[in-house]
Amino acid sequence: MMQLFRQERMWNKRELKSSYDVVIVGAGAHGLAAAYYLGKSHGIKKVALLEKNWLGYGASGRNTAILRSNYRTPEGIPFYDASLKLYENLSSELDWNLMFSRRGHLTLAHNDSGVTGLRVRAENNQVMGVDSRMVARAEIRHLAPTLNVSASARFPIQAGLYHPPGGIIRHDAVVWAFARACDRMGIEIHTYTEVTGMHVEGGKVRAVTTSRGEIACGAVLNATAGWATTISNMAGVPLQIVTHPLQACVTEPLKPFLDPVIVSATLHVYLSQTDKGELVIGAEIDPYQSYCMKGTLPTLEQMATYTLELFPQLHGVKVLRQWAGICDMTPDFAPIMGASEEVSNFYMDVGWGTYGFKASPISGKTLAETIATGKPPKLIEPFSPSRFREGRLVGE
Repeated sequence: MMQLFRQERMWNKRELKSSYDVVIVGAGAHGLAAAYYLGKSHGIKKVALLEKNWLGYGASGRNTAILRSNYRTPEGIPFYDASLKLYENLSSELDWNLMFSRRGHLTLAHNDSGVTGLRVRAENNQVMGVDSRMVARAEIRHLAPTLNVSASARFPIQAGLYHPPGGIIRHDAVVWAFARACDRMGIEIHTYTEVTGMHVEGGKVRAVTTSRGEIACGAVLNATAGWATTISNMAGVPLQIVTHPLQACVTEPLKPFLDPVIVSATLHVYLSQTDKGELVIGAEIDPYQSYCMKGTLPTLEQMATYTLELFPQLHGVKVLRQWAGICDMTPDFAPIMGASEEVSNFYMDVGWGTYGFKASPISGKTLAETIATGKPPKLIEPFSPSRFREGRLVGE
């Protein structure tokens, strides 16, 4: 008889032990990647990933899954480019199809200041070896023939920044593949296990209190995105982070008509078309601080309005779902990575804002090295928690 169902579990339920070498709070893409590289690269496998809900409940399951490395600062460009390079080979490494689709990433400028900003990014990218260039309306028309490039548009497109390596990926598959790889190494994933407190003594976290009991630990990694301050406060570590919702929606499937990811900072909208034909549309962060993960009508209206400015022919297309994730925003829009100054074995992989998912592999790899060796790699030194005290803001 033909076997219809997979017998092997992707990851297993395990009993929670009384102690671990490393406890990772947050089992999203960042936490899972850190656990994976701890085991793969450093042989540290007595690791517990603690997740208060289901796997991928937070930002890892609520983002728009866009990958790119065309950032603007000398600190950010090589970091995100290293992450994109890891993503390119991750399906093979994890033996799981992550549905990585290199579409190209096209950022639009609608005014003179927008053009200037894109030119700065293009030049910085080229100096640092990232494929990114300015394009005029004629090439934009070629890259996205259905885009409204008319000079009589309400917000006429003046130029664009084209980044050929950019694309999209299946965010759920990334989470599942990392989880499966961790489980096969004996690293434990504990869902529905909420961290409720930490016992700090002598400048170190000695134990983590959870909804299932207390766990002694050698080190703790905070990888909780929008809930970063909640966890860090338990360790007595203040963070320069505020949390804002970020909303998105997805439409009914359409016949393929759009290859590149389209972004307009002026219109605060970005969209891509999935392999199923759906349009995934995102907005700018909500202007208020909140932990709410529900969609709102004003933001949906904004996304629809500005999408139609770019693609008028989409009027009448149905929206199937709307959702929100919560973003941990720092003052300089760059992450906080490394050991805290107050508690030496409390490590942080937080402050990602809207950039987090695309940074997952390299964040996990560099944080794993930091925890294992006690020394952060040069790539993440600019994102040290001490930069706020020392006045070394990145300005991404």
